[in-house]
Amino acid sequence: MRHDVNKQKIIITGASAGIGQKLAWHTAISGGIPILLARSTDKLERIQQDIINEIHTNCFIYSVDITDEKALANTMEHIIADHGQIHAIINNAGMGIFEYVQDMNWQSMERMFQLNVLATMRLSQIMLNHFSTVRSGHIINIASQAAKIATPKSSVYAASKSAVIGFTNALRMEAASEGIYVTSVNLGPVRTNFFQTADPTGNYVKSVQAYMLDPDHVAKKVISYLFTNKREINMPWWMEFGSKLYQLSPRIMECLFRKQFSKK
Repeated sequence: MRHDVNKQKIIITGASAGIGQKLAWHTAISGGIPILLARSTDKLERIQQDIINEIHTNCFIYSVDITDEKALANTMEHIIADHGQIHAIINNAGMGIFEYVQDMNWQSMERMFQLNVLATMRLSQIMLNHFSTVRSGHIINIASQAAKIATPKSSVYAASKSAVIGFTNALRMEAASEGIYVTSVNLGPVRTNFFQTADPTGNYVKSVQAYMLDPDHVAKKVISYLFTNKREINMPWWMEFGSKLYQLSPRIMECLFRKQFSKK
């Protein structure tokens, strides 16, 4: 497998804003060909035109709700028919809602799992079969540090991202013999519109804004590891260090950092 992005076709989900938009830019800057998926046609078209005009490279867009299994299957068929061999997919699309379990409606819980987990699994399955034909490819799944340190009000979101990490870890071992790389990206809070839905009050953002990650920096780092055998990308480093301590002594960590864990 080649270890550069030049002329490689990269599918990116949730590409109309935030990390997904930045992933599209850094794919194009690195010489790759971004293939962007999201629901908003207007936003995708603006990003496509900006990339074509400013970076002078091809960029392709497909408007689809990836939680609609039939629509997703049809779109993936079209993508493969249009472009032939795809080289990587970054399953970036996701959402969060920060509420106590007893206050959250069931539809919100279902929506998080449909988008964060089931759509990621279905796309990974489709692309795994596609990559197997040439024994090459890379699947990158965007998870979260919340999966490693679950905190109040993030119970369902953390559960969905825990599922992503568990799925990714097993898939990595299954795909290794096919020459396919599988990577999880575990992020702390990132400065994007994710929190407009997750935290509409703005209280959590106010408490963590000093150490929120820059989406441009995140995207650049993720793209830099494309087509390399990277198990995990963990950001920020100090949160990953904290998660390792938490795994060793969860009771002590929960007592020591109770106030910090309850900032939502």
